[in-house]
Amino acid sequence: MYIYANLYLEIMGTLELREELRKYIETADGNFLKALHKTAKSYIEQRHYDKMIAEGEEDIKARRIHSQAEVKKMIESWTEKKSQ
Repeated sequence: MYIYANLYLEIMGTLELREELRKYIETADGNFLKALHKTAKSYIEQRHYDKMIAEGEEDIKARRIHSQAEVKKMIESWTEKKSQ
């Protein structure tokens, strides 16, 4: 059943998926809405984290890195600016 569901979703276009999700949302109970919200939020957050990781990996490849001592100095300068 799971394989068929995934195949069905691959065949459906974005517009069809949106319309089907709207129908589910309109008739859903609170538990379904909470689960859908949690899933959507997790997905969006994970995409954001994945982007940040990819950017970090690119920084490493481009040698845009700082030693621990340099980072400590940066943090100290931030806290000094806030206290002034």
